[in-house]
Amino acid sequence: MGGLVLTRQRRAILEAIAHRDDHPTAAGIFALVSARHPGTSRATVYRTLEKLAALGIIRKVCHPGAVVRYDPRPERHHHLLCRLCGAMIDVEAPGIQVTALPAKPVQGFVIEDYAIEFRGVCGVCRRGNRRKRAAGTGRKA
Repeated sequence: MGGLVLTRQRRAILEAIAHRDDHPTAAGIFALVSARHPGTSRATVYRTLEKLAALGIIRKVCHPGAVVRYDPRPERHHHLLCRLCGAMIDVEAPGIQVTALPAKPVQGFVIEDYAIEFRGVCGVCRRGNRRKRAAGTGRKA
């Protein structure tokens, strides 16, 4: 795992994020891990998430004005962001993935990666079920 020793705590952190599709925050992952492994510190969780992201095992998702989230899918993909409940949903539209990175610097800037975010209102909120979604995911409505 990129020279990172897989301790009990690190394994628990990986397990807490591995099959999630809701892009949890570090605080959310800490809550899950500390419930199962009470001796795990907040600092351990935060440092491990940063290290896993740096190694390319998970992806750190940063959107302006929002808390940092973590994604178990490290490959480039894009997101739908609900402006009402804060849901972050992976876009499953292959045609969006085709934009190639420029081979040469653009205005002196070497582009290494990109992500597209689409902002709007999710189906749950459109149907008036904001509280239901928030209760199920730990997010505030």
